[in-house]
Amino acid sequence: MLFRVDASSALSLADQIAIQVRSGVVDGSLAPGERLPPARDLGAALQINMHTVLRAYKALRDEGVIEMRQGRGAYVRHDAGPGLVRLTELAQQLVGEARKLGMNHQDIVQLIGGVAKA
Repeated sequence: MLFRVDASSALSLADQIAIQVRSGVVDGSLAPGERLPPARDLGAALQINMHTVLRAYKALRDEGVIEMRQGRGAYVRHDAGPGLVRLTELAQQLVGEARKLGMNHQDIVQLIGGVAKA
């Protein structure tokens, strides 16, 4: 997969990388189990700091899209797919809207629990 970043974009460089990985999972250009480029190598190729790449990878790990193995790299999770990526995007939108309404973590969890029971 070819990664590109635009320094003039309003999106952070880490967000741009994360979006490209999510898109790759959705369109199938990144298959479950596929290894992502090492952060140091991708950072060098894109002429950005490797910590920026790691920030993107950590966000993707927290979303459940990739897994990071100490000393072995980052891989697309075997259960990652278009559905997971879409649900993650929807969850992020929900949390963002809930925060705008002043809801805290516990309120959001209760809301989701109530909806899940319905």
